[in-house]
Amino acid sequence: MRVLAAMSGGVDSAVAAARAVDAGHDVVGVHLALSAQPGTLRTGSRGCCTVEDSHDARRAADILGIPFYIWDFAERFTEEVVETFVGEYAAGRTPNPCVTCNEKIKFEALLEKALALGFDAVATGHYARLATVDGELELRRSADEGKDQSYVLASLQPEQLQHAMFPLGDSWKSDVRAEAEQRGLSVARKPDSHDICFIPDGDTKKFLEKRLGERPGELVDAETGAVLGRHTGVHGFTVGQRKGLGIDAPAADGRPRYVLSLEPVSGTVKVGSSADLGVEAIDADRPIWPSGRALDGPTECTVQVRAHGGIADAVAEADGDGQVSIQLREPLRGVAPGQVVVLYRRDDQAGDLVLGSAKISGTR
Repeated sequence: MRVLAAMSGGVDSAVAAARAVDAGHDVVGVHLALSAQPGTLRTGSRGCCTVEDSHDARRAADILGIPFYIWDFAERFTEEVVETFVGEYAAGRTPNPCVTCNEKIKFEALLEKALALGFDAVATGHYARLATVDGELELRRSADEGKDQSYVLASLQPEQLQHAMFPLGDSWKSDVRAEAEQRGLSVARKPDSHDICFIPDGDTKKFLEKRLGERPGELVDAETGAVLGRHTGVHGFTVGQRKGLGIDAPAADGRPRYVLSLEPVSGTVKVGSSADLGVEAIDADRPIWPSGRALDGPTECTVQVRAHGGIADAVAEADGDGQVSIQLREPLRGVAPGQVVVLYRRDDQAGDLVLGSAKISGTR
């Protein structure tokens, strides 16, 4: 096949491209320029899409002997990912920009351009597996569950998965780094990127305040209604947050307080004890079924509400109006509207199957 290898400048995408070459495909490497003003150098594991990253990607392509290009997706990335991120926080929701980037940039914008140019597939360094079962394509967890990225890919449509390749799905990260060393790739020991790529200093609150300004409100005890303090905007908080609340006096029992809910219209941030964080049911909407098959009645499954963690057994049911109701077998903490909930079917033999994903609209 003609394969477009998305090369971020990291070790995973470089090895994924190498494996596509080894498989006999006609591979072209492409680095996505996602920032209008990219930084020159990375700071350890923070940030990505820097000038240094583009050079690392080019050097890897040269070693592999494949053509290499840089495509400017900065404007679309700003519109689809950054502005969506800011808008969600302003509305009191907690988004995952990596999910949005995979959905809107890597497997919508990039794939559309790749197909228009005659490529058959896009290969990335994601840790996830694709399997064909009874003629239907399925998305599954990777072999290395510690690096599994099926969560951030679960919002892809079936037709997008038909043109996706994940060459690292059956591998462990340690083996990928060792392979990069053997291939002479200079990125073999390069640190993985963490946090949000467009907030390289990791200060999300400062980033949001710069774009949204101050929107003063009150911190309120959810049980008594007492005003405990003031803040400069609900966008500075997320459900489950404990640190940085700006409350001077301790709770009556001396234990920490946590953010329980956000009300952007009134500017109210409600706080309470850790016991009040437990969620037993989740309501979600806008479901996506990567395999093309919606849930058929109440379905036993495992749900995940964060990219790394927040996992519980549950029973999920979807109606015909785009709503998904999830009853958890055991409570989860820190579940916030705006997060993506991914539904899995447990299969220890072939890797957990992604049934679908949806946006959390409320909790009970």
